Amino acid sequence: MSTALNGKLVTVFGASGFVGRHVVQALAKRGYRVRAAVRRPDLATHLQPLGAPGQIMAVQANLRYRWSVDRAVQGADAVVNAVGILAPGGKQTFDAVQDFGPRAIAEAARGAGLAAITHISAIGADADSASAYARSKAAGEAGVMETLPDSVILRPSIIFGPEDDFFNKFAAMARFSPALPLIGGGATKFQPVYVCDVAEAVAKAVDGSLRPGTTYELGGPEVKSFRDCLEEMMAVTRRQRMLVPIPFEIASLLGKIMQLLPKPMLTADQVELLKTDNVVSEAASRQGRTLAGMGIDPVTTATILPTYLDRFREHGQYDAHRVA
Repeated sequence: MSTALNGKLVTVFGASGFVGRHVVQALAKRGYRVRAAVRRPDLATHLQPLGAPGQIMAVQANLRYRWSVDRAVQGADAVVNAVGILAPGGKQTFDAVQDFGPRAIAEAARGAGLAAITHISAIGADADSASAYARSKAAGEAGVMETLPDSVILRPSIIFGPEDDFFNKFAAMARFSPALPLIGGGATKFQPVYVCDVAEAVAKAVDGSLRPGTTYELGGPEVKSFRDCLEEMMAVTRRQRMLVPIPFEIASLLGKIMQLLPKPMLTADQVELLKTDNVVSEAASRQGRTLAGMGIDPVTTATILPTYLDRFREHGQYDAHRVA
């Protein structure tokens, strides 16, 4: 870990989340001082060991309150937005977090004299999508680019890593369920990207190594179907389960029921997202707007999944070196 500070300060919104904490670590290694803008600074102490003493400082900020956003960017040399939600809850709606929030951050950054920010969006962001998630992501991108046209937009496919909400979710389900659902038959294609590769892309954007005013699409080295992902997860956790195809219509109905729960495992909006492949476009690949175009060699799921899914084996991590 680098302890030589470069004198520059980066404000990271959503720093305590899954992607945010890895972004903080990548920036800290480069010597940046990091201002971690989070709703609950008291719950962000896990960020401190990611840098040298005093290098990372948490401050309170809520995207719904513009004054707190303005305060968080004051004096910063760069700003990163890593805030995102998969499902709305309470006041944390798609419109508030993924539409209003990015524009507020960009406006605050412009007010602080910055010419650009780095904004993490998602492959599938589409103003015309039937999914509220995808529409809000597109609206957030538009708000950023209208405010600061030189900003860099990063659109990852599904992100995997120790705290992910995809492989961990289904591995946990496989602990007690004899079957796992294949929404829409499991044919939807993903390009799983490692969270540290996403964080490295963010760091390159902060460094100024990426093209201003450009939208990059981040995917791993392999395209996998929904079925492929679940089969790989089962192979790593050594838990064989039936894979049951569920038509989109039925899955949507189940999602509408589940989304009434405090922490739904599935929502109707997520089912809508699964109707479209989530992979890097040919245009992005052709134009070098990818990890490879940045000089990043993306890591495979086979390399990383065993490092954190082993806890879902029958005897947990103690099964790690046993013969299957």
